[in-house]
Amino acid sequence: MHAIGIDIGGTKIAGAVVTEAGIILAEERIATNAGDSEAIIDAVVDMVHSLAAQHEIAAVGVAAPGFIDVEESIVYYTPNINWRNEPLRDRLNARLSLPVTIDNDANAAGWAEYRFGAGRSVGDMTMLTIGTGVGGAIVTRGGLFRGGFGTGAELGHMRVVPDGLPCGCGARGCIEQYGSGRALLRMANEIADVGGIGLGLADARRVAGALDGTIVGTLIAAGDAGALRALEQLGHWLGQACASLSAILDPEVFVFGGGVSVAGDLLLNPIRDSYRENLPARGYHPEPAFMIAELVNDAGVVGAADLARRRLLG
Repeated sequence: MHAIGIDIGGTKIAGAVVTEAGIILAEERIATNAGDSEAIIDAVVDMVHSLAAQHEIAAVGVAAPGFIDVEESIVYYTPNINWRNEPLRDRLNARLSLPVTIDNDANAAGWAEYRFGAGRSVGDMTMLTIGTGVGGAIVTRGGLFRGGFGTGAELGHMRVVPDGLPCGCGARGCIEQYGSGRALLRMANEIADVGGIGLGLADARRVAGALDGTIVGTLIAAGDAGALRALEQLGHWLGQACASLSAILDPEVFVFGGGVSVAGDLLLNPIRDSYRENLPARGYHPEPAFMIAELVNDAGVVGAADLARRRLLG
């Protein structure tokens, strides 16, 4: 039974025909017109029609950023698209001849990793997506945790520093301000300005004016001491957050996705070290595995398609 997965992002909309085994048979990508919410719905409908013309499709799953209600029907709020209490599922159902399921984009990516990726061998998994912000997904006893209102697992907004840095959510001290790609750039620029740890960051800062993700990623891969120090600081905060999450959720595996995860063990090692330092009752608590996500950019469409198939089958 094939399903279509659609992943609506801030810069692109991706769609794919996905098999029951999580294999992509066909895919399309277009730019997101984030300023025009109606154009986004039109683009999703057109993409579904195009993909469905090539294969026999049973259902459509849409992964959308923001808060989704527990009935998987209404987008309460999306930060980069003007959707406020948007009845997205009903609007798409009215224009498509296939049953539609919607879910949060981080949930869809996490579900894909649980079903077909790094978490496929366990029953309890927590995923953190380390990109511009920090996304999250929780799978417990084989099902996604959504909370009473559908907006649970916003792991990026767990507070780790009382009265810390201001966050876009309106609070202060969220892990998103200390464990995200944006935080990595801030730390790298601060280290470059202080100087004294290698020359790569400081030299790049003088040339570029401000360090970006490409520059920092290249320096990390080259083993630059300053860039690695910034990554270690990032890992420290993420490990501290994982220790708190472990005390509550007790997952068998933590999976890390997003752009920063390409650092692999250079990211995971400081996370593990910080986790061990901050875990309550350390030495007596079984240690989870720490793994890098496997599906990368395909996770959203694969997870959305599988969730749609799962809903159809009941």
